[in-house]
Amino acid sequence: MLAFLLDPHIWLAFVTLTALELVLGIDNIIFISILVDKLPPQQREKARRLGLFLALFMRVGLLMGLSWIVGLTAPLFSAAGIDFTGRMLILASGGAFLVWKSGGEIRGLFAGDDHQPNAAGKARLGLAAAILQITVIDIVFSLDSIITAVGMVDEVPVMVAAVVVSVGLMMAFAGGIGRFVAAYPTIKMLALAFLVLVGTALMAEGVGYTIPKGYIYTAMGFALAVELLNLRLRHQVADAVLSDESARVGAGRLPRRGSASRM
Repeated sequence: MLAFLLDPHIWLAFVTLTALELVLGIDNIIFISILVDKLPPQQREKARRLGLFLALFMRVGLLMGLSWIVGLTAPLFSAAGIDFTGRMLILASGGAFLVWKSGGEIRGLFAGDDHQPNAAGKARLGLAAAILQITVIDIVFSLDSIITAVGMVDEVPVMVAAVVVSVGLMMAFAGGIGRFVAAYPTIKMLALAFLVLVGTALMAEGVGYTIPKGYIYTAMGFALAVELLNLRLRHQVADAVLSDESARVGAGRLPRRGSASRM
């Protein structure tokens, strides 16, 4: 056991896998953040934590059933020259759900639903419905995450430790990410577009066409960087306009030079 813990290759695998799990978990966090934003404020943190606990439970459970995971990669049937596996069917179904849900959220933003505080707006989603949708997408993301982990590391304890640490870090940052996404409509639109892109990639993988995730994350990272620069520019312009208006108001209140002497 001590030799296992002191093995530098084990620690390298742990750090690498933890970092990879965090990257793969970004889309999970974004989906949960957007979904819980439609709940009443007092239920959001509960739903967010419950969703991430479900993600942790599913990932560890899948690791405990590695034989079942391996079985999902076995062909079930063939159609149009493609050997379909259980994993492909799950990814295709989950990707379709993600595209449908994210597309609906984008339509809602254009319809103005995001700015309605009544029952027709953010609070229209019940806690049970939110948890059900989070569970569905957790299954898809967990399966994709664990299959990636199995392909990288042979030691199950290392996989479990990396998953637990990565989900713990996701819990620590999920609230801040959720508030940031909810505070800026353009960031929320970008996040939803990211989820549509991820869902499309999952659907493509479900029919045998693999889109490298590095391309997706690089494109979205670049788009996020540009949008952050736009946000900073808009803030600077707004501050400059506010300062200019304040200066004009202050100048208008100052008495003219001749008026004071006449008094």
